[in-house]
Amino acid sequence: MSEFHPDDNFSLARKSQTLHTRAGLIQRIRLFFINHGFLEVETPLRIPSPAPEEHIEALPSGNWFLQTSPELCMKRLLAADYSFIFQISKCFRADERGDKHLPEFTMLEWYCAGFDYHQLMDQCQDLVWAVAKDMGIPEIIRQNTKINLEPPWEKITVANAFLKYAPVTPEEALAQNKFDEILVDYIEPQLGMNRPTFLYDYPAKLASLARLNQNNPDVSERFELYIGGLELANGFSELTDAHEQRRRFEEALQSRAVQSRAHYEMPEKFLHALENLPPCAGIALGIDRLLMVLTGQEKIDDVVAFTPEIL
Repeated sequence: MSEFHPDDNFSLARKSQTLHTRAGLIQRIRLFFINHGFLEVETPLRIPSPAPEEHIEALPSGNWFLQTSPELCMKRLLAADYSFIFQISKCFRADERGDKHLPEFTMLEWYCAGFDYHQLMDQCQDLVWAVAKDMGIPEIIRQNTKINLEPPWEKITVANAFLKYAPVTPEEALAQNKFDEILVDYIEPQLGMNRPTFLYDYPAKLASLARLNQNNPDVSERFELYIGGLELANGFSELTDAHEQRRRFEEALQSRAVQSRAHYEMPEKFLHALENLPPCAGIALGIDRLLMVLTGQEKIDDVVAFTPEIL
């Protein structure tokens, strides 16, 4: 058992205003979705197997795992004809701790049948703007820069962002196995510095669970949202091809094995449900990071009541 320290109470007490703001933020998010005809859903935190992804590590829970995202279960609901759904839930990822990361964090995830990624970008913009405006925060200061949250927001493709900010092309970065490194070092610090920015059309190799662009199959219909250089959300036009998704999962499992990462079983029930998934788009947005942006905090520790270190 951890030893009690008096500073723990001080840490909780000094967060009072932020935690009240957090509660108001979550209430406003719920109201936005209720007013737009969404159904709030709950899915299990413990699952037999997460989606196999190369760089995301799940936390074991007995013979199962704690979810890294509610994505698989929520898509199974979509396939069962729940067309507009959202969830605010805890997610868990191993080996993630830092000023912007917690091993247990709060995620907002929502899905819209009949949407593509451009429609979802617009809806994400509408959500954040509606919430921020209602909270009396039409603009923020981040890294000594004033950022206007009022739409329209900037949109830039990955190819153009690399051309504008990076010393190499996306293809060269992928060939050197340095895509994430180049993105973090050269591109992310430039994004969302005057107004929020959507970075979209990721290379096909980084499609994850997104579908490829029909007009340009070299890129996927995937985007991320940045405000003040901080990544807040990741969204897709969802892949509905079960065979292609199985192939991607198999590649990820092979890569994980080479890296001696934990083995995940293939999520067969999800892949079966994918055969009935309608055209749709989905997005995951970090509640903790959004609160960081809206309250001017630089450390994620300051927007949650408890961090692992004081438990």
